[in-house]
Parts: sequence; C-alpha cells; structure tokens
Amino acid sequence: MSLMSAFKNKTLLLAVAIVASAVAGYSSRAMAQQNPGDWLKLMENAVGSTSYQGTVIRRKRGESEALKVVHKIVDGVVNERVTSQEGNGLEIIRIGNDVHCILPEKQSVLVEGWNNQSALFSPLPQATVVDTPQYDLSVLREGRIAGRKAVLLSVRPHDSYRYAHRIWLDKDSGFPLQTEVLDVDGELIEEVKFADISFSEDISEEALDPSISLDGFTWYKEPARYQAVDIKTDWACDDLPAGFRAISTKTEEGGAGEIMTRIVYSDGVAKVSVFIETSGSEEKSGWAVLGASSSFSVASDGYQITAVGEVPGITVQRIASSMRRQ
Repeated sequence: MSLMSAFKNKTLLLAVAIVASAVAGYSSRAMAQQNPGDWLKLMENAVGSTSYQGTVIRRKRGESEALKVVHKIVDGVVNERVTSQEGNGLEIIRIGNDVHCILPEKQSVLVEGWNNQSALFSPLPQATVVDTPQYDLSVLREGRIAGRKAVLLSVRPHDSYRYAHRIWLDKDSGFPLQTEVLDVDGELIEEVKFADISFSEDISEEALDPSISLDGFTWYKEPARYQAVDIKTDWACDDLPAGFRAISTKTEEGGAGEIMTRIVYSDGVAKVSVFIETSGSEEKSGWAVLGASSSFSVASDGYQITAVGEVPGITVQRIASSMRRQ
C-alpha cells in the first residue's frame, strides 16, 4: 500500500469516528431532553393495562430465580400466573387480590389476600416523584432488553434514607422490561429482568389456570387477623426523613380484641408501613432484611412498634424509634 493510500485510509477512519462520536453525542443530548415525568406516566398506564407473557429472571442479593409469567387484564382486574422454573416449583395464581400459592412438593395451596401487591415488581416510582426534591430523574440512554428497544430511566436519591432505581422502559409502550434497586453505594440489591416477553390481549383462560392438577391437595386459608378501619390517630413520627408524609392511617381490629394501628408513609417512590400494637408478653426488637425490604422493631411505653419498607435499614430504624403519641 502506498503512503498516499495509507494516509487516505487513516483520514477516512478518522472521519467515520468523528461522525460516530457526533451521532452518539446527539443521541445522548436528545435522550436527556426527554421528560422523565412523561415516561413515568406512560409506565403507570402500561403496568395497569398491559397483558403479556414472558420469562423473568429475578435476583435478590446475589440469589436468582427464573419465572414464567402470564398476565392478563380482564375488565380492569389483574389475572396472573407466575410459575417458578426451579426449586420447589412454586406457582402463584392471582385474580385481583385473591391469591393462591401452590406448593407442589407439599401438595398444598395457601389462599391469601394481597391488597394489590405485585408478584414481580418492587413498588415502582409514581409520576408525582418529579415534584419531589429528594430525587433526581433523568433519561440516560437507549438500549435493548428482551429483544426490544428500551430507554433507561434513572431515579437517584439525594440522601441515604432511600434507594436508587434504574428502570428500562419499552420504548413503544413504556412497560418496565427491567427494574433495578440499588443501595447507597450503588450495589445491586434487587433486579427483575424479562429474558423474553410478548404483548398480547389474546391470552386464553386456560393459560391462567394452574399447570398441574390440584386433586388431593390440602387447602389452607390465611386467616384475616385484622379488619382495617379508616380512622384518625394521635400517633405521629417526630423525626420523619425529609420528603416522607403520611398517606394512609388505619386501625385494624382482630377477633380476639387486638388492636393494631397502621400508618403508611411515602415520598413518592419509597413506602414505609408502621405497625403499632400493645406489647405482648414477648417484646421484640431488632432488624430483619429480605431483598430490598428492611424492618426494625422497638418496644416503647407498652407498645410494640415495627416499621417495614423497601428502604435502607437506617430509615426504618429512624421512623420506628421516633413514633410518639401526640
């Protein structure tokens, strides 16, 4: 190759690199100009209205499991079947808040009420978080998840009282294809990622039925220990982390005369539930951690106070320890 030809080739490669860099820079700037609030609104609508089937990989603090999911919205009600692909073959059948947990190895079915709880996702940020000064929201870049074009939405906290979230949203629908919960050091705590997914309203009723026969299985119904009643309460938190506010307060009365007060605090992304009941003979105190969920219990003035939420341990400790009667 002549010196002139080599020079021309190098010049051409340099020009291509410059153009590629310019395109990448333009793409990043274009993504940054998109409104994260609009993506959150699109996500909320997609989660509440999308029917789909797919395979999910869920990771919690280093442990992973594969799940098959069939999810259909029927007249606004969630109909869902989630089947573990390993271990004991746990299968969850959900119709609204009526949930059947099928345990094949034990030939048993546990019937529970879930109060609109998702079998897959941790609580997702609400669109109102754009008005919350405790977080920064940004659209970072585009990519591909489960073979589909996606955009990455970042929700970063300003302090150590809440987790960060990274959400890959389907570019066409806004559906969350991958969600990540990160601790204050940026370490991954929990991840839900679709390996494959198909969106379709044409899902048969049979696809939502148990995959095995339940003949001979023993059925157990989780007793409704408490019945919730909306009330006002004189309990309050003296040292609530900035941005959190009470969004609901209930007294729950049990059949044996037990009374529990439940207060839910939220900052638009994270939620913390505080349970207050009269101390029994065994007072409990201390921590518990499961995935992204933390809890802290403390005994105070004859009451057992427990704070639970998908937040760092320091948050539930601060809230539980500063609950007071006004």
